[in-house]
Amino acid sequence: MTLRIYDTLSRAKVDFEPLDPKHVRFYVCGPTVYDFAHIGNARPVVVFDVLARLMRRLYPKVTYVRNITDVEDKINARAKELGEDIRDLTERTAKQFHDDMAALGTQPPDVEPRATDHIAEMIVMIGALIDKGHAYEADGHVMFDVPSMPDYGKLSRHSRDELVAGARVEVAPYKKDAADFVLWKPSTPDLPGWDSPWGRGRPGWHIECSAMSMKYLGAEFDIHGGGQDLIFPHHENELAQSRCAHPEAIFAKYWMHNGYLMAEGQKMSKSLKNFYTVHELLEEFPGEAIRLALLQTHYRQPLDFTKDGLAQAKATLDRFYLALRDNAGVVERTKFKKAPDVQAALEDDINTPLALAHLHEALGALNKAQTTGEKAAAKGRLLAGADLLGLLWQDPESWLRGGAGTSGMDDAEVDRLVAERIEARKNKDFATADRIRDELTAAGILMEDGPEGTAWRRA
Repeated sequence: MTLRIYDTLSRAKVDFEPLDPKHVRFYVCGPTVYDFAHIGNARPVVVFDVLARLMRRLYPKVTYVRNITDVEDKINARAKELGEDIRDLTERTAKQFHDDMAALGTQPPDVEPRATDHIAEMIVMIGALIDKGHAYEADGHVMFDVPSMPDYGKLSRHSRDELVAGARVEVAPYKKDAADFVLWKPSTPDLPGWDSPWGRGRPGWHIECSAMSMKYLGAEFDIHGGGQDLIFPHHENELAQSRCAHPEAIFAKYWMHNGYLMAEGQKMSKSLKNFYTVHELLEEFPGEAIRLALLQTHYRQPLDFTKDGLAQAKATLDRFYLALRDNAGVVERTKFKKAPDVQAALEDDINTPLALAHLHEALGALNKAQTTGEKAAAKGRLLAGADLLGLLWQDPESWLRGGAGTSGMDDAEVDRLVAERIEARKNKDFATADRIRDELTAAGILMEDGPEGTAWRRA
């Protein structure tokens, strides 16, 4: 099957035709590191992690670049609020981001450039834009001259009024046009700054990604991705400045954007108490349950993220891991390690809901299988499909005993009580056996009695 993706630029689902079939290259906008990542930040990380996994099945070489923005006005404001050194803040929050995303089962990108390590490249690109007549210096700032690009706005398809209203630069007398946006701005002594031909200053947000993608992927590459909220102004401005700096190149051939995320039926807001950071959710739910909840809705559709949905995702994963634990001795030989149905679903514009439906079909086949061969085939299909989705990577016993932080009783204590219950049942002391079961149930411990003994897991 041919990989098909929805291209934001053409507003159509298209066949993906890489610029170089031997080397697929894509860039995704990463975090601005000044606080814990919220669940909306996690959605594109998970979505494009699945895309990277799929691409690596389809092409011999893939380069996935996701940046870190560590110079930006939000960072400056947060550091001042906390009384923390800016570098300390960005290092701390970048590590938090990495830890949280790893807990969701995401693989690191091939390259993760930081904006502050690429100031020289940004200065060179800004200089090229000035030389080509697409930017101008004014009052210590360097501005991109929007009217100099006739087809500016073709990605977002905004009207002129919308372009002006959405510009992320305050109205200023030095701007030639209301839609012009900043490439470089002056820094006061208390703010991060670098020497440049236009004085000590710092880059605008948009130029950062243009310079970093250029360095690691070239003037043109296959896919640029990110959240829908980045289409304008960020990606529109990236496209403009990159193409104007390198008019011979197309920049990104395709653009992919994931949909908006709601929380508990409303827009996320701290005042509504539905603002969830990944870090705090991980205190209550396993990261894999968060990942599954994000994948259950197609990436381009709005997603209503709820704690009830996370609990259901956890219960769903319990069923998968129970089947894997029950079939721990089944070896899925190489010929069984395929999941063509899951892969085909993902090749249709990353259709994760359909891919998950096929995963459930494989689970049903595993639970119904009678012979060793049938079990091996179903288990192999299940694990191969799960690998494409970044699921079921944990040891089943560890998952089932690890639970979601619902019980303070440690494994040794649970094992002791389970052994006491087994002994009580042998002695036909059913009152003691029932008391222990009730005690374990109250602690969030579920037991399954079977022909091979008693297994337990956390609810």
